[in-house]
Amino acid sequence: MDKIIIQGGNRLAGEVGISGAKNAALAILSSALLTDEWNTFYNVPKLKDIDTIKTLLLHIGAEVQEKGNDLKIRTRNIQNAEAPYALVKTMRASSLVLGPLLTRFKRARVSLPGGCAIGARPMNLHLLALEKMGADIKIESGYIDVKVAPRLKGAKIYFDISTVTGTENIMMAATLADGITILENAACEPEVAELADVLNNMGACIKGGGTDCITIEGVDSLKPVRHTVMPDRIEAGTFMVAAGMTKGNVLIKNCPIHNLEALAVKLQAAGVEIKTENDGVRIIGNSPLQSVDVKTLPYPGFPTDMQAQFMAMMSIANGLSVITETVFENRFMHVSELQRMGADIRIDGRNAIVKGMPFLSGAPVMATDLRASASLILAGLAAEGVTEISRVYHLDRGYERIEEKLSKLGANIKRVKA
Repeated sequence: MDKIIIQGGNRLAGEVGISGAKNAALAILSSALLTDEWNTFYNVPKLKDIDTIKTLLLHIGAEVQEKGNDLKIRTRNIQNAEAPYALVKTMRASSLVLGPLLTRFKRARVSLPGGCAIGARPMNLHLLALEKMGADIKIESGYIDVKVAPRLKGAKIYFDISTVTGTENIMMAATLADGITILENAACEPEVAELADVLNNMGACIKGGGTDCITIEGVDSLKPVRHTVMPDRIEAGTFMVAAGMTKGNVLIKNCPIHNLEALAVKLQAAGVEIKTENDGVRIIGNSPLQSVDVKTLPYPGFPTDMQAQFMAMMSIANGLSVITETVFENRFMHVSELQRMGADIRIDGRNAIVKGMPFLSGAPVMATDLRASASLILAGLAAEGVTEISRVYHLDRGYERIEEKLSKLGANIKRVKA
């Protein structure tokens, strides 16, 4: 098992490119199940989660060709409409094959999901929607067994909680349903809007993608598509915070700043300069950083996937900040590890009260989930001394070669075998 070792204190400077968005790619690759010819996807990041969805597609009979960051997928000869526990337990987004399999092949058997242990992300919203569309659903032995005959029917669906994977799953299922499906309180994330664009390019009839009300008129069949995956806004946000924490001067290329407005506002309030240039967004860190309160919300609010990284920044800012997590109930597991590095953080329910310290100290720490891993790397970059981060396999689920990118910016960081 690998470790990341960081000698802190180096100022980041230079240019960095942002990889394709993991969360967009997972849904887009799953959408290939809706057609029977070759789909071509560009700018697909090389990540563990992408490997998982590729393995899952291969397991159910898809053909996959890979060259660099480009993938070609054909699902003409699907023989096995099952997503097994061995794969789904490692990544909750594996459940995204449920909707496409059911609507095209009239059956699906998908394990109840796993993934990062950051709180409940229940499948019941997906299943209630599919049931309303006429699906016959059984749950037994840890599997969701779903059938429909002759095809799903359009329905009006209201999500009690805004759910990204639920919105994406039902949107894909509705593309080949009989009639019109309306999704209310749908997720508004940019990744949902991009999936809607991909599906429309396949021949679907979707209106309102990226808003809280999406209308899908079912069609009889879809055609293959070519698509370039959008840049990853969470990776971009992580580099924005890294530059701010290290008093750096970093030009972030392919930075989707229009999807990061909530983060940008908070960074500027903390004293970080953000300048839009012709070929990217420049981030300039200034000293001292100022404490800022943050409350995570569904998009376009402050992203829960940036909460841990922003907390690392607040741990060395002047003053007291309150970070409120409203999306997941168990997303403060990085706090104890930041405390090992000298951070002054107190948990009160869904609030983390952070008193900024003059500096953090390098220490051995352990990553507990994907974004916690990133927060510990950021803390290590700004800390005095050496930080050793174990269990970095979490990191490889969502960041493509992050240690290489940081090293090119001047960080003293390396990956070693534990």
